[in-house]
Amino acid sequence: MHHEPGHAQADFGEALVVIGGIEQKAHFFALDLPHSDASYIRAYPAATAEGWVDGHVHAFAFFGRVPLSVLYDNDRCLVARILPDGTRKRARLFSGFLSHYVIRDRYGRPGRGNDKGSVEGLVGWARRNFMVPLPRFASWEDFNAWLEEQCRKRQADILRGHSETIRQRLQRDLQAMAELPPAPFEACDQASGQVSSQSLVRYQTNDYSVPVAYGYRDAWVRGYVDQVVIGCGGEIIARHPRCYDREDVVFNPVHYLPLIEQKIGALDQAAPLTEWDLPAEFQTLRRLMEARMIKAGRREYVQVLRLLESFGMEDLHVAVENALRMGAVGFDAIKHLVLCQVEKRPPKLDLNVYPYLPRATVGKTAAASYLCLVSRDAA
Repeated sequence: MHHEPGHAQADFGEALVVIGGIEQKAHFFALDLPHSDASYIRAYPAATAEGWVDGHVHAFAFFGRVPLSVLYDNDRCLVARILPDGTRKRARLFSGFLSHYVIRDRYGRPGRGNDKGSVEGLVGWARRNFMVPLPRFASWEDFNAWLEEQCRKRQADILRGHSETIRQRLQRDLQAMAELPPAPFEACDQASGQVSSQSLVRYQTNDYSVPVAYGYRDAWVRGYVDQVVIGCGGEIIARHPRCYDREDVVFNPVHYLPLIEQKIGALDQAAPLTEWDLPAEFQTLRRLMEARMIKAGRREYVQVLRLLESFGMEDLHVAVENALRMGAVGFDAIKHLVLCQVEKRPPKLDLNVYPYLPRATVGKTAAASYLCLVSRDAA
């Protein structure tokens, strides 16, 4: 078949991969330029509407240009409904994406994959060449970086029936394609909700935590392929890794610390904290605080954890290590140490300000004290 330069076809495929040591199904986006056979592949945990759009955004950035038109099947993430006259009612997110890049969308006949045979062939080729043997990567980001590099290397190939490389033929595609807009489209689903009594906001069957101060308030949600962002008014109040399971709860333990500080008896039973994997030094700090300050030590330990509201775990971890080494077992001392860690300055701890620092008592000696070392005969 003859294909004019500047047009594309897009589809999704599936394959098994191992990400972070877990075998799972990858849904990979494929965009093909039939004139040059240049391609772009990107993998996701699920073939969602935001995955479709995110794949396009990365593909356009990869090529540096925008196709004049893209041929699709009738995936429900793209087409909300096929009207009686054959026209498609586009899904909301997909419609905004098309308007942003000014792309003409075309569709194959329902159930007729051969209408976009070029990208169908690319999906099969990518599965046989990129997904065999079983890919093993630490993260989706690493996997996608590798896939992008393979697409770039493939441009040096000369396919059967052609005398030019894919890269040489791609130049004609790029000349016919449109320029990128000044800013990329934000590939995210948008929804609204309300914070529950348990300080949770529901998004697509899963619950995500927010700080307890926002209980019962209206919130907005933006669902990206890799994260869920929650806001209230004009403020972002929570970010979580995107969960693709169903009816799951995603906690950030820091969100619940203000409430636990008030109800300190719930420290060991609070569900958001049960799977919180803190460094071993934090448990040592808690044990010492409780030993020195009894019940007040437990509350002060939570105050130390609340420093994570303003500082990163790495900086706080270093501060706790320094506090244990110095014997400065107290919230004020650790706050001072974490500030010094962030500002790259030496600590200055005053014993009068930080009463929990251990005091060294040095006794005065007299010459008579050494008489016990002298025998009576020598005397």
